[in-house]
Amino acid sequence: MAIYTVHEPPRKGEGSAPDPERFVFVRDGFAFWAFLLTPFWMLRHRLWLVLLGYVVVMVALQAGLAAIGTSETVMSAVGLLLSLLVGFEAATLRRFTLGRRRWKTVGIVVGDDAESAERRFFDAWMDEHGGDGTWSPAPQPSSPPPLEGTLSRGPSASPDVIGLFPQPGASR
Repeated sequence: MAIYTVHEPPRKGEGSAPDPERFVFVRDGFAFWAFLLTPFWMLRHRLWLVLLGYVVVMVALQAGLAAIGTSETVMSAVGLLLSLLVGFEAATLRRFTLGRRRWKTVGIVVGDDAESAERRFFDAWMDEHGGDGTWSPAPQPSSPPPLEGTLSRGPSASPDVIGLFPQPGASR
């Protein structure tokens, strides 16, 4: 099962409803095409700033390695490792770009594939909003009050020490 983050595009106006057709589902995990065809993958997903950073880092690494006289094998291995890093961080790079474009992360969903993840997300979305199609982010839950008998951060009323660190001011 794959994990997807769901991103909502910025709204056009204050009272406008989001277009569910434009929601983006970003799969978490290794992206094979981002590893194999790194610059083309970045162009396909319109990651302009990420592509610029990749080109700058790649040129600086290759120039630095050439300046110290490393072999072509080492230079190729460094390029391969950088592409491997992009493959592992592809989802993070896409989320970064969507965040810069003011897209909101509205949920996380698990599914066997993108279609089942979309189905699960929109089923929950329709249930939550009564089928009216309007969307507003769910309110953030406040932290629950501490339960009786749980540990607190304040000083203990008991002189006994549990653990490795005694209370301040206690004898050793």
